[in-house]
Amino acid sequence: MSAASAIHWNVTELFTCRWFWCGLGGWFLAAFAKMTIAAWRTHGFDFEYLVSTGGMPSSHSATVSALAFGIGYTEGFGTPLATLAFAFAVITMFDAATVRQAAGEHAKVLNAIVRDLKELKLKPATRLRELLGHTRKEVLWGMVIGISWATFLCWIWR
Repeated sequence: MSAASAIHWNVTELFTCRWFWCGLGGWFLAAFAKMTIAAWRTHGFDFEYLVSTGGMPSSHSATVSALAFGIGYTEGFGTPLATLAFAFAVITMFDAATVRQAAGEHAKVLNAIVRDLKELKLKPATRLRELLGHTRKEVLWGMVIGISWATFLCWIWR
């Protein structure tokens, strides 16, 4: 292995990459906003919101939209890499707002069946997690957070 190819194996370069900080910052801002909104509603902080699925705003959407815009700002929006990043973002946000949202609705119905079985004194399965996906509004606000963060970061990191 030559010295030139060994340079590409330097994992620490990841932490100097603007794209990494776009995605991580987008996720963090959305997760922190989600935790703060939940704390305001419930009058108590639950740090599980930093890593949970579902809720307002979508941290998945914030992450992928920040990454896509960070790539677009640095490499150009018409490049193949930016196109790939935008396709990845659209698929992720579509999945969050449709497939995972539907799975959450199915979990609600199954939990209602489980509750009814308990009332009949039967031993049902464990309760399923219902907050899996996002509404379109949650996805939109996650996207707004991600784009705003990437715009800010790429503006100050020239």
